[in-house]
Amino acid sequence: MKILITGASGFVGQALISTLKRNKEYQLYTLLRKRNSEFSSDICQIILQKNTDEPFKSEVFNTNDIDIVIHLAGRAHILNENVQNPLQEFRKVNVEGTLELAKQALENKVKRFIFISSIGVNGSSTNGKAFSEQDVPQPHADYAVSKLEAEIALRELFVGTETELVIIRPPLVYAAHAPGNFARFIKLASKNIPLPFVGVNNKRTFVALENLVNFIECCITHPLAKNELFLIADTESLSTKQLVTYLRQGMQKKANLIYIPNFLMKLGALGIGKIKLYEQLFGSLEVDSSKARTLLGWQPPLSAKSALQNAGNKYTKVK
Repeated sequence: MKILITGASGFVGQALISTLKRNKEYQLYTLLRKRNSEFSSDICQIILQKNTDEPFKSEVFNTNDIDIVIHLAGRAHILNENVQNPLQEFRKVNVEGTLELAKQALENKVKRFIFISSIGVNGSSTNGKAFSEQDVPQPHADYAVSKLEAEIALRELFVGTETELVIIRPPLVYAAHAPGNFARFIKLASKNIPLPFVGVNNKRTFVALENLVNFIECCITHPLAKNELFLIADTESLSTKQLVTYLRQGMQKKANLIYIPNFLMKLGALGIGKIKLYEQLFGSLEVDSSKARTLLGWQPPLSAKSALQNAGNKYTKVK
């Protein structure tokens, strides 16, 4: 089976490559901006053209009978965004680029197209009811808007064709070497300072990198994944208090948490213009991933507690 992976040099992509290459039935292809010296010689690296309006245009489909496409690549959240129209920039890659890749896949009779979207399509927070596949999308950020538009365009393109579409919406993906918000959070947890989360009883659902990769692998061949949408996450929702506790347990540290009333933390966040950070640390975002377990019989290989402890332990060894 020939599998094409975009975004293979990214955080999730590298873990996926590492897992899939163990299966000798898979021949792996990647679309990359530049050659990755860490990939073994049995992985076929296709270098994309630079300075093109078609970011995923490639001859790989014309010269190989690709069976599966796993589309991880895209324009992600960018801190301190300074372009004039961020949504337009997201659309160029996440919508137009994705659609161009999908058209190539369709023209070349690819069996299945797996698109990694985002839980942000559902919304930015929950209040007592976890997000599910049945929810009406309510994206708030430009990135999430572009992901939803890509989902809609893909469904329209593949409807009535033999190419099967699988859409996966994960929440924040974590591991010891995760980028972005989790990288900043685990760095904070590693410091020997008290953190003000004793009174935080929010509920947030994340997904361990190992669990996400395991589910993507499941979707490559599972017949019942055909033309389905999945919200995929760890089975447990955690408070920020639990998140810090488990990470620090893995670091062989005490939880070292103190109590500061939430309203004072919110006032402080408003005062310094960090209300989004407050919402991430004190608000809730729950994900119901039961569809994947019920329909596909999938079970995450790691619990959230053990995955976070592992992440904390590995972080202390590699930082």
